[in-house]
Amino acid sequence: MKSIDVHTHVLPPVLPRWADKFGAQGFIQLEPIANPNGGPPCRARMVRDDGTFFREIEANCWDARIRLEESAPNGVGAQVLSTVPVMFNYRIPAVQNLEIARFLNDHLAGLVHAHPRRFVGLGTLPLQDSELACRELERCLSIGLRGVQLGSHVNAWNLDAPELFPVFALAEEIGAPVFIHPWDMLAPERMPRYWLPWLVGMPTECTIAICSLIFGGVLDRLPGLRICFAHGGGSFIGTLGRIEHGFEARPDLVAVNGAKKPSDYLSRIFVDALVHDDQALRYLIDRMGAERIAMGSDYPFPLGEASPGALIKKLRLSSHSEEQLLQGTALRWLGMQKHELDL
Repeated sequence: MKSIDVHTHVLPPVLPRWADKFGAQGFIQLEPIANPNGGPPCRARMVRDDGTFFREIEANCWDARIRLEESAPNGVGAQVLSTVPVMFNYRIPAVQNLEIARFLNDHLAGLVHAHPRRFVGLGTLPLQDSELACRELERCLSIGLRGVQLGSHVNAWNLDAPELFPVFALAEEIGAPVFIHPWDMLAPERMPRYWLPWLVGMPTECTIAICSLIFGGVLDRLPGLRICFAHGGGSFIGTLGRIEHGFEARPDLVAVNGAKKPSDYLSRIFVDALVHDDQALRYLIDRMGAERIAMGSDYPFPLGEASPGALIKKLRLSSHSEEQLLQGTALRWLGMQKHELDL
């Protein structure tokens, strides 16, 4: 059975030097690394415009041919593509970010048009301005993208911020799936070592995002919103008992917007299966059901699943549950039919 990988990241092979146009604001540049065997670069350094090193990436982050070749051995029939979260650029002026988002989204659309049965695209938006974000969301669908990837917060706004509600409302109205990815993790001053922002901060970011949408009443107001959270929803499921106990013990602090019990919303959200542990995945399935969980690998990064779908297959689930995790859930979240993809 071929699978759909709902969580993969991609970049263009060349990024404009936005700092030359807008001034240095932490923009990411790509510095190619010479191929020791000759030929095109097989690696590149992601570097901020102040010279700060961010990450080294391989050619599979920008080369569609390599992505397709590496998908085949793992039975991945289709990848859902989204930009690398560091490219969200929510801190810069919105008009500047709109230009960057359009560049990234046009690149994504080109990949989708070139391989329509292998790639599904999720655009990025200048969320610091909801009017511009809504305009770009509509454009994303008009150029062939399926939905959008949003960060777990926008500067000081959590996802229940009134400023962001028009974007979620439009996504529901036009049927665009939304993928929430953690980024710009909290308390960096306390996590300078041990890769803690990625190991601890990212799961926390997902949990804050889910709780904000629940307790802020966003999911109640938008019952048709199809929203999926990366990294298994972070630490939300693991701390759901505590969250729900707090809801019941102090509704005056937690249930201020009339939300129902947090567990009542498990049938309203989707998560990917990227939890790296078979017992954790079994628990996630027990709590949410296979119909709310989709295979996601975080390809092509090292913190992802090296063999997409391997953990799901390791569990030896029923054929129905395995089919849901590998294909069915993703199709429902994306609003697509099986025949549209190479499955």
